[in-house]
Amino acid sequence: GDKAFAQFLTDEIQEEKKIQKHKSLPKVSGGWELEVHGTEAKLVRKIAGEKITVTFNINNSIPPSAEEETQEQQKPDEQEPELTSTPNFVVEVIKDDTKQTLVLDCHFPEDEIGHEGEEESDIFTIREVSFQPTGEADWKDTNYTLNTDSLDWALYDHLMDFLADRGVDNTFADELIELSTALEHQEYIKFLEDLKSFVKCQ
Repeated sequence: GDKAFAQFLTDEIQEEKKIQKHKSLPKVSGGWELEVHGTEAKLVRKIAGEKITVTFNINNSIPPSAEEETQEQQKPDEQEPELTSTPNFVVEVIKDDTKQTLVLDCHFPEDEIGHEGEEESDIFTIREVSFQPTGEADWKDTNYTLNTDSLDWALYDHLMDFLADRGVDNTFADELIELSTALEHQEYIKFLEDLKSFVKCQ
């Protein structure tokens, strides 16, 4: 059984490498520096007196609905649909002269993706906003967290503009999806390769 499994994995790895769009991870424009630790990626950008970091994790970042629908409708010879990774991401804005970090928790709403009809619509939304002490690894649950569900629209728009002024806009979000998808695919191939050597190991 393990031999057949290893053979299946070898074929699968070849197939996945064939459809891999990016041999190296795509860059995000606007002077963002990328750090990757396993499935977590961090983009960092410094502008006058501020440091902006965007962190996301590719685990569980592929919406489940896409896979289920296609299984049923798919004809045997059809190409599998392209999976897109749309992770939640956290934007931290650190001002040099304060001890606080403004943290904005953003996500891609599932129903928004792929609807390009509305020109002005944002492809990501801000879900929560809070202040956290700069430089502390663990965030405190005791710090007030603003949930945007019940937020005044004018304030929400200002928050979106605040992000856009720091380079976190629709273009950035599109590139983040592209980067995340490439990273997810790269990790998936690596996982298959690890699984193959694990299965072959007698």
